[in-house]
Amino acid sequence: MSKYIELVEYDSPINLKMFENENTLASFPHFHKEVEIIYVTKGCVNIAYQNEIIGLAEKEIIIFPSGATHSFLSSPDSARYVYQFDLAIFDEKLLGISQSQLIALFETAQTCSKSWPNALAQTAADLLDTLFETTRSNSLAVPYLQLGYLMQLMGMFLEELPQGSSSKPMLNHSEVKYKEDLVLLNKIFGYIETHFQEDITLETISDLVGFSPYYFTRFFKKHIGQTFIQFLSDYRLDQARYILSQERLPMVDVADKAGFSSVKTFHHVFKKSQGISPLQYQKQLQAKR
Repeated sequence: MSKYIELVEYDSPINLKMFENENTLASFPHFHKEVEIIYVTKGCVNIAYQNEIIGLAEKEIIIFPSGATHSFLSSPDSARYVYQFDLAIFDEKLLGISQSQLIALFETAQTCSKSWPNALAQTAADLLDTLFETTRSNSLAVPYLQLGYLMQLMGMFLEELPQGSSSKPMLNHSEVKYKEDLVLLNKIFGYIETHFQEDITLETISDLVGFSPYYFTRFFKKHIGQTFIQFLSDYRLDQARYILSQERLPMVDVADKAGFSSVKTFHHVFKKSQGISPLQYQKQLQAKR
């Protein structure tokens, strides 16, 4: 079965996403740049990871390193918390540990709590419970608390996470290729995040990763499932929706802040996507408050 990249949409300003999955649910093999933790709160889940099936019971945990392909099939009447976070949140200059060191930590460690000391497994479960509880609050303190709990978790993993044996199987060619592609995609996404307000042409983004426009177009469509132009437009629409939900600005300013070339283009693209004008969208949001 083919693998696909999952684009994680964060629900926290610290580049973190948390959600709960319930009941029978299967996922196709996928990977993403974020580290992912699955914590089973009820029932059991079968995880396909590193060419084996791992059965997780209630209160058990598994960590997927950045770029690791995984899938799962849960049992009926089951539930689990899912945490996805970008290792870039741990400031290299401030903490003195590089992102590559953190990536290596999870790639060589025993990432399933079945192999952890009881004290580590229990403390990690308690921290994950507490971290998930922050999703139920609208307090301004929530991002600070979330970062604090993740810092505790990472500090504990750095000190106590058991390391795997040297006999860990080498990556096959296809897995190496996907890791290389992930690096390129991360570079593309990073450029979009910092330059979406500018005029990003197909030639500009192709040059960034050393591809011809033709090859880049095929590469991007293969991994993301849509053209780069459509992806960039959707990204700018997401920015516009956020601006409309947070600020009261003239539509020409919203269009400019979201990266659209003109307010006319913004209005056309927004209405085609949402079915209503940006102003109507904003009024609907305000009416719900």
